[in-house]
Amino acid sequence: MKSDAVKTGMQQAPHRSLFNALGMTKEELDRPLVGIVSSYNEIVPGHMNIDKIAQAVKMGVAMAGGTPIMFPAIAVCDGIAMGHVGMKYSLVTRDLIADSTECMATAHQFDALVMIPNCDKNVPGLLMAAARLNVPTVFVSGGPMLAGHVHGQKRSLSSMFEAVGSYAAGTMTEADVEEFENKACPTCGSCSGMYTANSMNCLTEVLGMGLPGNGTIPAVYSERLKLAKHAGMAVMELYRKNIRPRDIMTKDAILNALTIDMALGCSTNSMLHLPAIAHEIGFDFDIEFANEISAKTPNLCHLAPAGPTYMEDLNEAGGVYAVMNEVNKLGLLHTDCITVTGKTVGENIANCVNRNPEVIRPVDNPYSKTGGLAVLKGNLAPDGSVVKRSAVVPEMMKHSGPARVFECEEDAIAAIKGGKIVEGDVVVIRYEGPKGGPGMREMLNPTSAIAGMGLGSSVALITDGRFSGASRGASIGHVSPEAAVGGPIALVEEGDIIDIDIDNLSLNLRVSEEELAKRKAEWQPKEPKITTGYLARYASMVTSGNRGAILEIPGNK
Repeated sequence: MKSDAVKTGMQQAPHRSLFNALGMTKEELDRPLVGIVSSYNEIVPGHMNIDKIAQAVKMGVAMAGGTPIMFPAIAVCDGIAMGHVGMKYSLVTRDLIADSTECMATAHQFDALVMIPNCDKNVPGLLMAAARLNVPTVFVSGGPMLAGHVHGQKRSLSSMFEAVGSYAAGTMTEADVEEFENKACPTCGSCSGMYTANSMNCLTEVLGMGLPGNGTIPAVYSERLKLAKHAGMAVMELYRKNIRPRDIMTKDAILNALTIDMALGCSTNSMLHLPAIAHEIGFDFDIEFANEISAKTPNLCHLAPAGPTYMEDLNEAGGVYAVMNEVNKLGLLHTDCITVTGKTVGENIANCVNRNPEVIRPVDNPYSKTGGLAVLKGNLAPDGSVVKRSAVVPEMMKHSGPARVFECEEDAIAAIKGGKIVEGDVVVIRYEGPKGGPGMREMLNPTSAIAGMGLGSSVALITDGRFSGASRGASIGHVSPEAAVGGPIALVEEGDIIDIDIDNLSLNLRVSEEELAKRKAEWQPKEPKITTGYLARYASMVTSGNRGAILEIPGNK
């Protein structure tokens, strides 16, 4: 056992004395030590129930012959962090989570791990840690929130942000907004649409690192406690068989995840997190893989914000495995990949039934023949940009309009809510990328304001920052290279015409090469917005959005 390094032999007598201080018995120390990585806290709705999930996992581990020992992981609520300086501290926690989990698991020599994440950066951060540590590991999330109900319709957090935009437009009263406020988020759990948290929890199933139901069983269902107990049992079986994360999270598994991402219509943030996870296993993930896979993968689901269905509906329709089985009718998955069930992908999804063809459309009746995400390139984004194509209205798939340029998110929001943005405009928000932000803030506030003010079918938004999974519309993020390093987005001037063609995967500035070269020669880097603390260190090491905003020591590749 790996844990023998801290519990076996005369040299380890001091270590055993500390285990005695924890109240551990000899019988417990004779068993494999299983780290339970709990992201429980009292500030994130998606994590407030994880204490119960963790206790269920511990019971499952103990029942199967292991000794469970819990330690924490942090998590930020993106909704609470949204629209202020706190959002600079969201994406950056992904690496803090990976690093701190690596430290804890290695320092204490755990034999196996069960990861219990739920929200946006927590899931990929722990997947990155699992790949680094490479000890037998199972994931079980806290589960999604149930949808809210307002005036007989299902609603979610994106509805809440859009209600604020509607109030600014004068189409909602303060009382209307308060009703949404009290009803949109009715339970614990990760927000109820196909936003980033639920996208990543579903993709954890596809990667093979979570048991069936990990992404879709609602947080408040007792079924999730049973899932947690089974996760604890499953990790002990993986330990006995010596099946490890890098046996599971292979290149083929990551391509499976990208394929199902397209079918589900996941958050654009998956195009930050899948490359970062791939980097941990030594796979150089080019975001243009998305277009190749999208071209042959139909979009089968329109969950909120793209449509009127929610995670609870996907769960009832058969969950992620039903989507995988539907997609595999086209032979698009690598079915021989091993998973934490101890079985292959093909064995897992065989005979999984699509119980609701309105929620999971059959492959012969998709929402579109191409996938939910697209990578756009052109002279405005030479290294790429990302859009959630499945959440764009048909009339905005091709759009040309004048640039309305803002140097930060706050200035853009003020202009939108002040009525200064009109039909046809292309809002450009720059210096919000991984280095320039720093931290690559999500832009849910401006996209929601645009939608709430009735401009969602006539105004586009482009940024070197990123978007919440709750964003919808022609919202193009991850523009690379970012403004802070002199990317073309830094050279856009007020009134320049921008051409967007999502079907043809292009994003171009209608300015001559000569004029762009002249602007580039005159461009000067901006002073860093933050020069101390974690964000300053992060900005010095982070790469561009097209590479997953991974951290590298300057000068190393």
